[in-house]
Amino acid sequence: MVDQALIAKAKNLHGHVCPFLVLGLRASEIAMKKLGVERAGESETVSEDLLAIVECNNCFTDGVQVATGCTLGNNCLIYLDLGKNAITLVRRSDWIGVRVYVDGERLFAKYFNEEAMKLFEKVVVKREGTADDVKRLREMWSQIAYSLSNMPEEEFKIEEVKVTEVERAPIFESIRCEKCGELAMKTRVEIVNGKAMCLSCLGECNAVVGRGIISRFKVPYAR
Repeated sequence: MVDQALIAKAKNLHGHVCPFLVLGLRASEIAMKKLGVERAGESETVSEDLLAIVECNNCFTDGVQVATGCTLGNNCLIYLDLGKNAITLVRRSDWIGVRVYVDGERLFAKYFNEEAMKLFEKVVVKREGTADDVKRLREMWSQIAYSLSNMPEEEFKIEEVKVTEVERAPIFESIRCEKCGELAMKTRVEIVNGKAMCLSCLGECNAVVGRGIISRFKVPYAR
C-alpha cells in the first residue's frame, strides 16, 4: 500500500492528487519490491546505478520520480515515447529489470464511476468545464486516487525483462553561440556560415510537450 506521506510528497511535486499519479507510486512500489531495491539515494543517483524507464509523460511519471528517486535531472530516468503507463526498474549491475504496466481501460470500468469519467471528458479533454466542474472533478479524482493506493498487484501486468545496456550521461563541453553569446552543449550547436549557432537562435529543436517528443519543434519565444 502506498504510504499517505508519499502521496503528499507526490502532490507537492505534481500540484494535485489524481489517479495516475498514485498509480505511478503504486507501480513503482511493486517494481522496487520485485527487484529488491529501495528508493535511489545519494550513491545511486550520483552513479546512475538504478534506472527507471518510463513510457509516458503524464501524471504516472511524476509518481515514478517521487517513489523511485529516479528523475530526469539526475539522469536516472529514461523516457521512451511509447504512450503506455508503464515503468521498468533496472540495476546496472545485471541489467535485469522489472516492468510494471497498468491498463487504464480495465481500471476505468472497475474503479472510475460514470460521473467522474464524464467530468474528465468535459473539463480535461474538451476544456469546457466551469469552475464548479473543475472543483467537483478535483474532489472525485482525489477520492479515486486514494482508493487506488492499495490496488492489488494482480491488477498490474508484471514481468521480468532483460534490458539492453544504457550509457551513463556523458559530459560534453560547452560552446558559446556567436549570435546570443550564451553557452550551449556542444552537441546542440551547429556551424552556420562558419559561425557557431545554438539551436535556440536557429529556432528549432527537439522538445517534449504534451503529445510526446516532437522533432524540429519551433522555439516558442523570440530571441
